[in-house]
Amino acid sequence: MADKRREPRDKDPRAGGAEAVPIGPAQMVKPLAAALAGADPDAARAAVRALRRLASAAGRPGADDDRAAVVWALTPYLAKDKPRELRREVLWLLADLAGGETVGAVAALLGEPELREDARMALERIPGEESLAALRAAFAGAPEDFKPNVAHSLRRRGVAVEGYPSARLVPVKGTSVGA
Repeated sequence: MADKRREPRDKDPRAGGAEAVPIGPAQMVKPLAAALAGADPDAARAAVRALRRLASAAGRPGADDDRAAVVWALTPYLAKDKPRELRREVLWLLADLAGGETVGAVAALLGEPELREDARMALERIPGEESLAALRAAFAGAPEDFKPNVAHSLRRRGVAVEGYPSARLVPVKGTSVGA
């Protein structure tokens, strides 16, 4: 006759009355963001890969609840007290996932020289009228050295911009070639 004894309670994962709590994509953002911002470069690279996979899964067709939860979980990592590398990665993740709900937080980064290009590109990719309005406002208040870049984003969104040629038409070094 086979021994039908149960395993000791300390080996039973259900011991102690603890119940398993499902972990969704939004709950994974915090530990991955902490790893990305940490001192270990290998852990940071792994965290970036994991965050990108998480965002890709949350952005799949039919996963609107996951997408909204991940966007909500990522947005606080745009705050000024977070490391620049983390903020930059979050901008690019939100560019693929977000809608109008994050435009204000992204547009606020247009005033930071280290992140303004990433914020501009995120706004260019975020669909909707809110992001287009933010780009228009950014163009109106942008410093002269940044206006051609914002003009490019506006053109990509279908807005005609006069007075600022495309960056591809502006020579990067002096030339003696005439028209």
